[in-house]
Formats: sequence, C-alpha cells, structure tokens
Amino acid sequence: MTGTSATTPAGATGDAGGNGIGWLRDQVCEGLRDRIITGRLKPGDRLVERDVAEEFGVSRVPVREAIRILLGEGFLEALSPRRIVVKQLSRQDVENLFDMREALEVLAVRRAAERRSDEQLRRLDELLETARQATASGRAELISRANAAFHHHIVELSGNELLASTLESLEGRLRWLFQQIDDPGPLWDEHRELYDAIAAADSDAAADCSLRHVQHYRKVALGLLFT
Repeated sequence: MTGTSATTPAGATGDAGGNGIGWLRDQVCEGLRDRIITGRLKPGDRLVERDVAEEFGVSRVPVREAIRILLGEGFLEALSPRRIVVKQLSRQDVENLFDMREALEVLAVRRAAERRSDEQLRRLDELLETARQATASGRAELISRANAAFHHHIVELSGNELLASTLESLEGRLRWLFQQIDDPGPLWDEHRELYDAIAAADSDAAADCSLRHVQHYRKVALGLLFT
C-alpha cells in the first residue's frame, strides 16, 4: 500500500481479544477512509491486503471486508480482482455528487431555517467561527473538517432523520471532493450568508443561498478538476 503511515487501532493487536471481526473491519475502514479523504492515500494508490493487515495489526479478513465497503462507497475501484486502487473521480462522479447535494442540501437548509432553536443556532454560530479560524490557518484538512461540521449541523437542524441519513452516506465523498478544491475564502463567505438566512428564519432566502452555494462549487470543482 503506497502513500500511508498507518497507526494500529487502539486495542487491536490482531483478531483475537473479543472485539470481533466487525469491530476490526470498522476500524480499518475508518482509517483507510480518513487517509483517502485527507489525501494521504491519493488517486491511483494501490491497496494490498497483506500490507494493510500488517499496518493495522489485523488479519486479512477485516481488511477484505473494509475494502469491500470502500468499493461500495466509491472511494476505491477494482482494476482487476487483485488490483484495488484509490479511485480517480470522473467528471460524471462529480456531477452525480453535486446533483444529489443540490437536491438534498437545499431542502435541509430550508427546513433548518424553519425549525432551528436558539440553542441550535448558537451552536451553528460556533461552528461557523471554527470554520473561519480553520480558513485563516490555511490548513486544508482543518478547513475540510470544520466546513463539514457546519453542514452536518445544518442537516441536524432540519429535524429530518431520513434526510440526515441519506446525506451522511455522501458526506465522506463530499469531504474528499472538497479536499481537492482550493477555494476556502469564498466558501466561508457563503457559509456566513447561509447562517444569516437561517438565523433570520427566512427559509426562501436560505434555500436560495444554498442553491447558489452548491451551483457555485459545482462550477469550481469541474473547472479545477477537469480543465
């Protein structure tokens, strides 16, 4: 496996110890997913079961299951039965992600403006400030995590569990995508506009801000990745 320096999960020194294959699988899956999202594993990097198992201190069984999950999530692709690599996002992959984001996030923002409580709004303000500080730091990983937390809380404010679970399945891939886009300043400004509309309980303005936000970053992503 290229491009990583893995850390053995706490308490995992192999498959014994009562934690179970499922727990080990989840730890390996989370570790690999995080490496892909943050760029420590890059598109085209190959994953070899034996090497991954050695790095995480587990057998190949949980590694194999973790790889299967990440293939299903679209983070990996199988070039052959024995050659698994980090996926290079195609233009259609990016278009599909933004189609889903446009359909679901605009709705989430509208509902958040209608349903948010004062306490939830204070928390959203705190997350916006965290994102501002991360943006000022210039550290891509911090910026990605902070902005993801801001969007995640907006979805919580919507009060729609089905919407939240659907967007959660896309969250990792969206973070992965935005990790590759160097445009943090305007991103924070648009998040400030979103916050102001939600704080004003103006659902129409919030939805309009969200739609412009998604459409803007669709254009930015396609321009940076495919021109």
